[in-house]
Amino acid sequence: MSQRNIIITGGAGFIGSHVVRLFVNNYPHYNIINVDKLTYAGNLANLKDIEDRPNYKFKRLDICDFEDLYQLFQDENIDGVIHLAAESHVDRSIKDPFTFAKTNVMGTLSLLQAAKLYWESRPEGYEGKLFYHISTDEVYGALGFDDTLFTEETKYDPHSPYSASKASSDHFVRAYHDTYGMPTIVTNCSNNYGPYQFPEKLIPLFINNIRTRKPLPVYGNGENIRDWLYVEDHARAIETIFHRGKIADTYNIGGCNEWRNIDLIKVIIATVDRLLGNPEGHSIDLITYVTDRPGHDARYAIDASKLRRELDWQPSLQFEEGIERTVRWYLENEEWMENIISKEYIKYYDEMYGNR
Repeated sequence: MSQRNIIITGGAGFIGSHVVRLFVNNYPHYNIINVDKLTYAGNLANLKDIEDRPNYKFKRLDICDFEDLYQLFQDENIDGVIHLAAESHVDRSIKDPFTFAKTNVMGTLSLLQAAKLYWESRPEGYEGKLFYHISTDEVYGALGFDDTLFTEETKYDPHSPYSASKASSDHFVRAYHDTYGMPTIVTNCSNNYGPYQFPEKLIPLFINNIRTRKPLPVYGNGENIRDWLYVEDHARAIETIFHRGKIADTYNIGGCNEWRNIDLIKVIIATVDRLLGNPEGHSIDLITYVTDRPGHDARYAIDASKLRRELDWQPSLQFEEGIERTVRWYLENEEWMENIISKEYIKYYDEMYGNR
């Protein structure tokens, strides 16, 4: 097998850390460079088990810093990019759209341009290179409460600053292929869940709130529907697409696993209560209905049949098994959770690497 030098951006985050771990463990002949700014959502504790591997390197770097990125491409002779770094929380995007535009649009553009200039400077040009961009199903907008699904041909119709910024970055990636011939792939995934997810997101937030007897805030009437994908299944899909995906193509990655928010929450409650030894229904009274968020899409659901058909990938877990694993992990890793809630990890990284 040939050696490769691959940047994985956002590798200290939730999905990114699972992708980094998978590539470091499965491909010892690859050099994996984890590029992460270490914002609030980045935590190197997510990768404690592989931090000393000889084929792993961490670089604290803001993807908006073009000069630093370009230097990194030269220093490490980068031939592959798996781009996961992004601001991703819809509520934060509503409050601060500028940060989302800067990171998700300009950061992606900076990374694309660094890759373009470096790869075009090489004698082999784009041969053997790949820029793989990970996006979201939210760029497609919203579905009705019927049996329709997002396909790779669904027209973009973003409704939040977050999804608008991701849609823009998707367009830039495709434009670099069409304009310059850069080998690119874009994937759009459904909601991820599993270990190491930042606790502002629904599932880890609610697990922790049940554990600590805090309210469970449910937007609107809880009827919104999402398709849920276990994060390790997403990492396997990224691995498959990186090695076997068709250049300039798009793949949807979904869990085939739709749940109304209120039904999902009740499953979480039942699972946490059971594992904590609480009586059945003990935490149901924590549900608190709150004013719906602006532009809250009714339903997302992914048609992942193209990925199954062409690359033989499919989810390995049913939701009940995945949520059981997930709840157990958070309950067994309270120290990880408390470290994030206290923000001690941010102070530590700022002292170690300097405040960016």
